[in-house]
Amino acid sequence: MRPDTPSPADHTTEAERLLRTAAQYPEDQEPLLLQAAAHLELSGDRARAATLYDQLLTTTPEDPHLIKALKAANLWEYGHEAEARAIIDGIRTAAPRTAQPWAVIAEALENHDELQQAHDAYTTSLTLLVDPSESEVPYATRPLLTGRHRVRRMLGKAHDSWDALADTVNPGPVPLDELHDPKRLWALGSSDPAELRAEITRLQAELGSYRAALSRPFPVALLHWPAAEYEELRATHPTLAAEYPPTHTEHLATVESSLRELSTAGTPNLGVVTGSIPSYEAFAASERTSPDSPSLLAEYATTLAARGRAVPWPPLASAPCWCGSGDAYRECHGGPATTAG
Repeated sequence: MRPDTPSPADHTTEAERLLRTAAQYPEDQEPLLLQAAAHLELSGDRARAATLYDQLLTTTPEDPHLIKALKAANLWEYGHEAEARAIIDGIRTAAPRTAQPWAVIAEALENHDELQQAHDAYTTSLTLLVDPSESEVPYATRPLLTGRHRVRRMLGKAHDSWDALADTVNPGPVPLDELHDPKRLWALGSSDPAELRAEITRLQAELGSYRAALSRPFPVALLHWPAAEYEELRATHPTLAAEYPPTHTEHLATVESSLRELSTAGTPNLGVVTGSIPSYEAFAASERTSPDSPSLLAEYATTLAARGRAVPWPPLASAPCWCGSGDAYRECHGGPATTAG
């Protein structure tokens, strides 16, 4: 096993930690149990992961189709193909309007060489979720575009308009046609140093994408306080006042400016978490630390992000701004004159 590859025991330990956290924060149970189930799958304990998916489905989950899709993919991996197929068929019939369930079932079909069915699932999802006339492609749907492109290359299909759109959202230095070339395996047996170097570059691009995907549940998140909470924080915890500008408007502008600076520096998976005084004080008590400690603010933001409370940044230009104003991002903090400085 490579030194940088977590051992099954590490995944089991992390799953147990997440289960304890879910018991401590029942309001955030769904994202925590989903993360725990993922670690159990990686540890090889797929039966226990299936139990967690079943547990979530007995509640009122935020995205039941996603949980069913994850359950189906997990079941198929440990021999329950018929049940997995039945769940996948049910999800396709339900036609959910969120990207993640489609991505999970399409990848499950692809992983088991059901390429035409995977292609159909990718295509159906994009038809439902993406408007090709819009200038921006929602971030959550981009894996559907690249997945469909990959499957079409394996099926030998010619480029179409969805493939062209996939090319425009590809963040890596290697073109998708090259990255998804089905003949790439031959390059691994080559004795030509140039071919081997090119394959190393392609693999590094793929690894970067996988790492980005794995880190999405734990973005670098900045802490935002609504106006009333901001004034209460400064009044009840004056030692924290030095951490923030005098007005709430300046606070919001500072958050936006900091996010833009992090983005310019190349920091991926940025997000915003919204604080509240009761939540913050409860967190301080759980950490046995004074809420007046400035160092606790960053820990609080990180914990909220780990509990699935982060809103991805930046939003689409036409989507509501992260600050809660209700205005479109481009007309609020997404405009050119809203940052601090």
